[in-house]
Amino acid sequence: MTQPKTLLDKLWASHEVLKRDDGVSLLWVDRHLVHEGSHHAFAKIAARGLGVAAPHLTFAIVDHYAPTRERSRIKDPQIAHMIETLRANAKRHDLKLFDLHDPNQGIVHVVGPEQGLTLPGLLINCGDSHTSTHGAFGALAFGIGATEVAHVLATQTIWQQKPKAMRITVDGSLGAGVTAKDIALTWIARLGTGGAQGHAVEYAGSTIRALSMEARMTLCNLSIEGGARFGMVAPDEITKSYIKGRPYAPKGSNWEKATTAWDALVSDNGATFDIDVHIDASEIAPTVTWGTSPEQAMPVTATLPDLTEQDHQTREALEYMGLKAGQSLAGTPIDQVFIGSCTNGRIEDLRAAASVLKGRRAKVPGLVSPGSQLIKAQAEREGLDKVFIQSGLEWAASGCSMCVGMNGDLVQSGKRCASSTNRNFKGRQGRGARTHLMSPAMVAAAAVTGEIYDVRKLLSEGEI
Repeated sequence: MTQPKTLLDKLWASHEVLKRDDGVSLLWVDRHLVHEGSHHAFAKIAARGLGVAAPHLTFAIVDHYAPTRERSRIKDPQIAHMIETLRANAKRHDLKLFDLHDPNQGIVHVVGPEQGLTLPGLLINCGDSHTSTHGAFGALAFGIGATEVAHVLATQTIWQQKPKAMRITVDGSLGAGVTAKDIALTWIARLGTGGAQGHAVEYAGSTIRALSMEARMTLCNLSIEGGARFGMVAPDEITKSYIKGRPYAPKGSNWEKATTAWDALVSDNGATFDIDVHIDASEIAPTVTWGTSPEQAMPVTATLPDLTEQDHQTREALEYMGLKAGQSLAGTPIDQVFIGSCTNGRIEDLRAAASVLKGRRAKVPGLVSPGSQLIKAQAEREGLDKVFIQSGLEWAASGCSMCVGMNGDLVQSGKRCASSTNRNFKGRQGRGARTHLMSPAMVAAAAVTGEIYDVRKLLSEGEI
C-alpha cells in the first residue's frame, strides 16, 4: 500500500527534477517574482553573460521602494535609481512589469494572488522572506537570497533541502475582535521564533477552513516569524472562489482540469507530521507584541513579564521599548499608527480598521497604505478612504511603505507605533522606532484612544 502523504510531500514530489546524494533536491519553479531589491541577482547573471531562462514565468513589481506620495516626481535619487534599475532589467529581459503607475501595482505578495499568478500546486519564489504568503493557496512558496534569485533567473530551477513537516491545527470559533493575525502571534508566542525552525507548516482545523483567503494569507505570511520555512493551507472551495475570473487564472476547460487537480492537494488521512500542534480557538485573544521579536507577544489584557529570573533578553527588549516589567500592556500610550503591508493591507483589513474608525477621530497621526492600487481603488469605491481621512489619518498609495522604511515612510526614533505589519525588530520601521504588532482593528482602536486598547471593548459598547 502507498504510504499516506502530506501536502508538503505531494507538492515537493511534483516539482522535484532530481535529487542529489546529499538529499538536496533540484526543483522546478513555476512563478518567479522580482522587485527592486533583486538588482543584485540581475547583476550576477549579467556578469556571466546570461539571460532569463523563462521570461514568461518571471514577473517584476515595484513595491519595496515605491513612494506612497508624489509618485510623479521622486525626490530621493537613490529610490529613483532603484526603480529605474528594475525597469531597465525588466525591459532588457522582456519581463512583465507592474510599474509605479500601473493600476495593478502593489506589494508583490498582494499582486500575485489578486492577479491569479498565485495558484494551488505551483512553486513560487521571490527574493523576499514573506513569499510564504502564497502558501495560503496550497502552493509551495518561499523566499530566497540574491544568489538563489540569480540561479532561478538563469535556470528556472532552485536547489533546496526538503524541510520537515509540521501541522498546526486550530479548531473552534474565534471570538469577536480576534483575527488571523492573533492566531499567528499566539502560536509564535507559545512556541518561540524557533518553534517551527526547519519545518514547513500546514495549517488545518475548522477555524482555518472558516477563514477567508485574505486571512489565510495573513497566517501564512507570518509563518516565517516562527522560524518556519513556509506555511500552507490546502485549497478548497473558498480558494477556488477567490481565484476564479482573475486575469492569470485558468479559463474554460482549463479551469475544470485545474480545479480537479487542486482537489488532490490535501494531506492524506494518516499522513505523519514531525510536529503536531493543536490550539483551541477560544483561547486566542487580540494579541500585541511588547518587545523586539514576534515571539514577545501576549493578549492585550496581560501584564508585561517581570524580571525575577534576570532574563537578559526580556530586560533588553523592555529597555529598548521604554516599558517596565509588570505593567499592564493595555493603556500604553502610542505616538502614531500604521495600517498596511503584505500582512494586513488587503481590502478585508481596511474594512476592519474603517469599522472601528468610522465616526471617530484619531488621537494620534497615522498612515494607511493599501496593499495594491486595485485595493486602493476598491476602498475608494466603498468610501473607506473618506473614513480614514475624516478620522485624521493619511490615505496613501500602495507599497511596502512603513513596514520596511525604505521609501521615506518612517517611525522616528523613540516614537511608539501601533502597526499592522509583520516585524518588530529594532530599527525595522526606522532607527530607534518602537513597534507594536497587532491586527488592523487593534491598530484602529489604538488610533482612536491614543493607547494600546482592547478592541473588544468597543465591540461590546456597540460602537462599531
